[in-house]
Amino acid sequence: MTDDDDEVWSAVAAEWAELWGDFADSARRAVIAAAGVSTGSRVLDVGCGSGELLAMVDALGAVGSGTDPSRRMLAIARARAPRADLRHGCAESLPWPAHAFDVVTAFNSLQFAEDTDEALAELARVVVPGGLVAVSNWAERELNDLDTIETALADAAGDEPRPDGDLRVAGGLERLFADGGLELERSALVTVPWEAPDDDTLVRGVLLGEDRDGMERARATVLAAAAPFRTGDGGYHLSNAFRYAVARTAG
Repeated sequence: MTDDDDEVWSAVAAEWAELWGDFADSARRAVIAAAGVSTGSRVLDVGCGSGELLAMVDALGAVGSGTDPSRRMLAIARARAPRADLRHGCAESLPWPAHAFDVVTAFNSLQFAEDTDEALAELARVVVPGGLVAVSNWAERELNDLDTIETALADAAGDEPRPDGDLRVAGGLERLFADGGLELERSALVTVPWEAPDDDTLVRGVLLGEDRDGMERARATVLAAAAPFRTGDGGYHLSNAFRYAVARTAG
């Protein structure tokens, strides 16, 4: 983690929370169920963002903690989950002692680590022996309607679409856990729809982080590519997918 990471994510924290914060809730609910989170469970969310998972586990009576490289994200998370223990940090160096949690999760965050194997080892370090580590992130591009828009933007810029990362493809999370010496408990694919009520929200969400001029230049490309996903009320519904895997540390 660097100061640049804090600056980049803090600059978009409010809009990200508004437009994307609850986007992965179906994957969060699936992981909570697969990990058996319940009253008294000690749960750490690594890359907690604006705190959606922490609010969910708090509602179950679990004890939530979270870390994120963005201080502004943490501020939003504190408002959403005021009882959670929130600390500034990153996956590569978690600010908690060993064996502090029953379950550690990472939603769409582990891929940002400089070394995912080292980051996974750090997640496993803070889990009790025999505890659970869960990782979830975007599935491969072909399973996401959003890819249609991203491909159109890349074509318009004369670029190639970004390739799928190792953790996005089928078997990627399973291989990560096997390489890290964790025993796979469950893995699955979850549908994660994203909806925008109008053109402006769609453009803001897809081009999050762009300045006003950049959004205006790309607006027509975004709207044209999103036309197949337009709903009868003038909004948009894009069907996407997350993968998740839950694994157990050595007992």
